[in-house]
Amino acid sequence: MNWIKIDEAAKITGITKRAIRYYEEIGLIQPPERSDGQVRLYTDEDIKQLKRVVDAKEVLGFSLQELQHFLSIKERVLEHKDQYESTKDTTIQQSELEEIADGLKEQEKMLQQKMEKMKSFQEELKDLIQKVDSLLNV
Repeated sequence: MNWIKIDEAAKITGITKRAIRYYEEIGLIQPPERSDGQVRLYTDEDIKQLKRVVDAKEVLGFSLQELQHFLSIKERVLEHKDQYESTKDTTIQQSELEEIADGLKEQEKMLQQKMEKMKSFQEELKDLIQKVDSLLNV
């Protein structure tokens, strides 16, 4: 397995070592393996998760609190998926599928709200551009 130390993880993801440790502390990412000397050792999957956090924060504009909520929904969905796969009882499977659907809909709602806010800001910006352009053309 290819282990990546925190310095390299910070370089790869573009975030600080302190931010990485903080994300671990608040549960946005799982604590990594440690060496005998207690050095944090990240896997490629850990790096992918860090990049997802950065993307959600930067691209989607999620606050850390919103990210925690978004990721907790994902964890719930995965738990229900495991429950669904571990039973043959169709009643339980139906219930688990409903829970999965609810979680996914909640995530979609969060994304939709962000997109609506972005659209609103975009419209305001377009209006300002038109006003400035009209003043330039006077």
